[in-house]
Amino acid sequence: MNPSSTHLVLIPSFNTGDKVYTTVRDARRYWNPVWVVVDGSSDGTVEGLHEMAVADEGLKVYELPMNMGKGAAVMFGSGEAKQAGFTHVLTMDADGQHPAEKIPEFMQASEQNRDAVILGYPQFDASAPLIRVYGRKISNWWANFETLQGGIGDSLFGFRVYPVGPLLSVMSKQRWMRRFDFDPEAVVRLCWRGVRPVNIAAPVKYFSPEEGGVSHFNYLRDNALLSFMHIRLVVGFVIRLPLLLWRRVSGADSPQRS
Repeated sequence: MNPSSTHLVLIPSFNTGDKVYTTVRDARRYWNPVWVVVDGSSDGTVEGLHEMAVADEGLKVYELPMNMGKGAAVMFGSGEAKQAGFTHVLTMDADGQHPAEKIPEFMQASEQNRDAVILGYPQFDASAPLIRVYGRKISNWWANFETLQGGIGDSLFGFRVYPVGPLLSVMSKQRWMRRFDFDPEAVVRLCWRGVRPVNIAAPVKYFSPEEGGVSHFNYLRDNALLSFMHIRLVVGFVIRLPLLLWRRVSGADSPQRS
């Protein structure tokens, strides 16, 4: 597979165990290049990833000295990508939940809509915990309220393609967006900048502990983080309301779903 000079797959990883190896191998089957940012993992996987990278020119591994959070890992990787001349990054979780076989479709959509953010719209199966399936509806409602129905299909699903320049611009102006609040806040702020969302359906798989599944979701901590995030975003929404109304009236916003 010839490497892309504009689009790369970026995988932030923190203590996902052996699942990260499967995720990286699957991603490499469908795309070149693939970068992994190891976010201070202590599970020993960084050594194995470096060994994989030595044998694979299409794989690059970065290691952060301590756990900084998913958003911080994506910001670091996106900064390195920009310096290397890449314009877009597809982010996917290291725990195997995201569908590697969808990478080419998402990349093609991004190449055809370079000014857009390509959002995965999750298709859940019986493995999905109901509290996660229904709980995300609250965050999705707020995200669309904060963007005046900007067309965000799912604010929390991290399988998506970002335009690097706008992403780094919004993140550099915020001290937040570094941990669990990254995915929803990033897409809301990108919509505020006029970055159009394009939604594409994608299956998601939750693995049990017996299958090697790992979850770092903490119900109280992460929901508190999301609540504080939406308070910030509602304030920002009120400030930007005249601009958002003008875009809606003028037809400047045109979200898509496929």
